[in-house]
Amino acid sequence: MSRVLRGAALEDLTAAIVDACRSGLSTEALRDRVLGRLRRAVPFDAAFWAVVDPATLLFTQPHQDAIPAETIPYFVQNEFLGDDVNKWTALARERVPVTTLARATGGDLEGSARYRDVFRPLGLGDELRAVLRAGGACWGYLCLHREVGAPFTSREVDVVHHLAPHVAQGIRTAILLGSTELRPVADAPGLVVVAPDGTLLSTTQAGQHWLDELAPAAGDLPPEIQVLAARLQAAQDMSGGLPSLRVRTRTGRWAVLHASRMTTPDAVAVIIEEPSPAELAPVVMLAYALTRQEQALTGLVCRGRSTREIAEQLHITPHTVQDHLKSIFEKTGVSSRRELVASILQEQYLPRAMAGRPLGPDGFFA
Repeated sequence: MSRVLRGAALEDLTAAIVDACRSGLSTEALRDRVLGRLRRAVPFDAAFWAVVDPATLLFTQPHQDAIPAETIPYFVQNEFLGDDVNKWTALARERVPVTTLARATGGDLEGSARYRDVFRPLGLGDELRAVLRAGGACWGYLCLHREVGAPFTSREVDVVHHLAPHVAQGIRTAILLGSTELRPVADAPGLVVVAPDGTLLSTTQAGQHWLDELAPAAGDLPPEIQVLAARLQAAQDMSGGLPSLRVRTRTGRWAVLHASRMTTPDAVAVIIEEPSPAELAPVVMLAYALTRQEQALTGLVCRGRSTREIAEQLHITPHTVQDHLKSIFEKTGVSSRRELVASILQEQYLPRAMAGRPLGPDGFFA
């Protein structure tokens, strides 16, 4: 295992990772850049990385490093059908969504089924799991593994906790940038690149369409974009999230503007898109013809919410929740919440993920 970085060397490396997260990289390039540099700050022997759908917390782009690909079906069973500690949906609800398997089991790794069934036979011991969360939404998962006898330290947990929101923002930006050319120009997210002096550097065709809707006069850069770019350039700490703005266009449409740094020095990318209801899971409606209420309820089930929590969030009674669940189970052919989540992941998410389907701006497949 490589030597542990400390002091100025660690600060420089984490700053480089943060810069990578602000560079407008694709999800794959961001993953490779982050894992490559993170290995020096928090040494690991194997890793799992996944982009997830914020609406359901289900994987859209899973990646395994030094973990056999044939273990994916086991991890699906373990996460959604079995009993174990340190699961993603539970960790996503924690105030600090980063912890280790050693901490979750009180130091007894044998208390975890996935450790006994997968990691121990591979010679792996402790795991460090992090939910990549930003702006109140989850955009990815990160799990680092080490060989037996080398548990992760509290300092290393703190390093990953510090980086997690930056990585989440990087994933979000990558999804937005990647989706700009996926839809017809009139509906697609637009990309506008702003120079350090506030002038327009370049734009996609869809970006020009949005500029025409936003700008008070042809050729002018809308003041909202200039303000957003200036706010990003002046920001020192992005832990609270990258700047965004909701505006009304001249034609009466609502638009959401997101700003992100580019690899070009001091240039700013602004993505313009229509607001999207991220709380719903559109795949469920398409595949099983669920009602809007059933879609919303299914999304909350995927996120691990209890009957009482679902009832409070949807403003219905616990009895109505159970009635909806019965209808959902009948339509999807399952008999429990765990089977429902596993079925959605296996039938609707993993095939698209394995086929490399691109993601839309809301985090689901385009």
